[in-house]
Amino acid sequence: MDKVISTLITVVVAVGASAILWIGANLVFNQARNRYQRFTALIFGAVGFLVGVVLHGNHVTVGSGDGFLRWIWLPAAAAVVFAFVGIGLEQTSGATPRRVAGIVAGVVIGVGVGLLVRAERRPELDVVALAVWTLAVALVGAGISAILNARRRSADHDTPRRSDPANGALIGGAVGAVLGGWGSATIGTGSAAEAIVASALPAALVGLRLGMTRSPDLPARARLSGRARSWIFLLPAMLFIFASLVVPTIRTIYLSLLDKRSKEFVRLSNYADTFTDPNSWNMDDWTNMFTSRLFFIGIAALLIAIVTGIVAKKRTGRAVEIGNPTMAPLVIGVLLVLFAAFTSFRGTIVNNLWWVVTVVFASTAMGLAVAVLADNVKHEKLAKSLIFMPLAISLVGASIIWRFMYVTTDESKEQRGVINAIWVSLGKLSTGSGLPTLIGAVVLGVLIVGLGAVIVRALIRRDYAQAPLPAVAAVFLVWVFVRYLGSGIGGYETNNAGEIVARGIGFVQEPPWNNFWLMIILIWIQTGFAMVILSAAIKAVPGELIEAARVDGATPSQIFWRITLPQISTTIGVVVTTLIVLVMKVFDIVKVVTNGQFGTQVLANEMAQQAFTNNDTGRGAALAVILFLSVLPVMYFNIRRMQREA
Repeated sequence: MDKVISTLITVVVAVGASAILWIGANLVFNQARNRYQRFTALIFGAVGFLVGVVLHGNHVTVGSGDGFLRWIWLPAAAAVVFAFVGIGLEQTSGATPRRVAGIVAGVVIGVGVGLLVRAERRPELDVVALAVWTLAVALVGAGISAILNARRRSADHDTPRRSDPANGALIGGAVGAVLGGWGSATIGTGSAAEAIVASALPAALVGLRLGMTRSPDLPARARLSGRARSWIFLLPAMLFIFASLVVPTIRTIYLSLLDKRSKEFVRLSNYADTFTDPNSWNMDDWTNMFTSRLFFIGIAALLIAIVTGIVAKKRTGRAVEIGNPTMAPLVIGVLLVLFAAFTSFRGTIVNNLWWVVTVVFASTAMGLAVAVLADNVKHEKLAKSLIFMPLAISLVGASIIWRFMYVTTDESKEQRGVINAIWVSLGKLSTGSGLPTLIGAVVLGVLIVGLGAVIVRALIRRDYAQAPLPAVAAVFLVWVFVRYLGSGIGGYETNNAGEIVARGIGFVQEPPWNNFWLMIILIWIQTGFAMVILSAAIKAVPGELIEAARVDGATPSQIFWRITLPQISTTIGVVVTTLIVLVMKVFDIVKVVTNGQFGTQVLANEMAQQAFTNNDTGRGAALAVILFLSVLPVMYFNIRRMQREA
């Protein structure tokens, strides 16, 4: 109950504080039109209060510590000082006096901050670094201002210049002075004079920049009051994003350049260790892929695709296109060859790539298939609800469910896992004798003969589009039939004594395929997501196009491949990119089921283990940056596509 009450109090305080800030910001900007001096004092005072909070909260100033009064006195004093500075600048007329007043005010504030800096926070200045940083960032600021001016002039020749390279240089110089005076200095060994210089220089540059502004006239004040409303709504979200995303990202990049204790600068050593670690990328057994059954089956499927493509090229002029009979064996062949490679290469990075290829393709394909097959059929809502239901389960909960399904026990005991129980029963059937085994062999034989008849019929009628899929299925069933009559296809095998014993599958323990069984969990969950999004897109396809195609004699298959699929291609892109981002940072499933053991490690789980279990902050931060960079191109692609559509 205490936790519930404290949570409610926190929520009420947070909502109340947000409402007060929002209302207060509106009231402050209401003063801009007719009471500009009061408006200036309030704005400067608010900035001063925030500066005081930042300094005090980071234990930079004297008297920093716990206690309500200690949290109030410095921010309040800073607010008062800044407010008087704002009033003084507003009452000063003339360009030169305003600039002088701005510089003086900045120096006074900087000196005050320098005197208040605690001894253990004083920087030991490097004059060369301070000058280089100040000048370099000032040039960057001037360049940015010049580019912005050029863009404004090219967009609208009548638009007045609102920024000047000199202004940009001053702001950039202030930022560079902070980086050079504090960021590149040794903290804790400097003197009070050095702290004053490091504080006064950026403050003086900011003061000069403020002094270069002119007091706005009444129309400008009215425009300021109007434009402020959009910022009042946007600024809280932008501050939240900045505090929760931008700042942690910058800090993580910084930590990735330090050693495991974040004390010494090691440059890119953590990244080099990641990519040279055999546990991350190991290709010692890469030749095994050429002896894999998956490789041979994949090559067979690719040969079928080549033959089909040659025939399609003669008939339609295109060997491969959407809806073309070449597509199915081509996709299957490529996937099987990739699987052969992923099972031969080992390491954390390889596992992540395998997750991306498998989960993204399977979830999107299955979601699209369900969305198409269930569209406008009886009990559509029920079927889609059942498929969507796993998405309502947390990843941790789903992992626990499947962990119980994957359980395997000793051969002397009954199997408790659902899948292994079925597998052992199937093995007992295929390695046994009598009528049940004979029936199983007959069923497989009938299926193979039926597929062969379909293939022959398609070839005789020259309807080549109907042959590739049955051919691939027939190859698979022939392999199953041979195994069924030979060593069996289920969970039984013959030991050295000639006895038939039960043998379950170690879904979790046996690499490399334990990675695939973990992927099944995420596919089970994300198929519902893909189905819902794609189903909505399919229902949005104009009915006139479909009706026109039916009038022209198009078959349902042709309607799907030629009309429906191109219409929803943008939505498919959204689903694919969303799944790529999700799969690249997969963590929960691996953490719950294996915790990265048995060759199932992925980048996100490795990052957590390095940072929090091994206490290697540098390596963990480097892995986090690698994850960030891996999803960045996908995010950029999404943003650019949305901009083009807009």
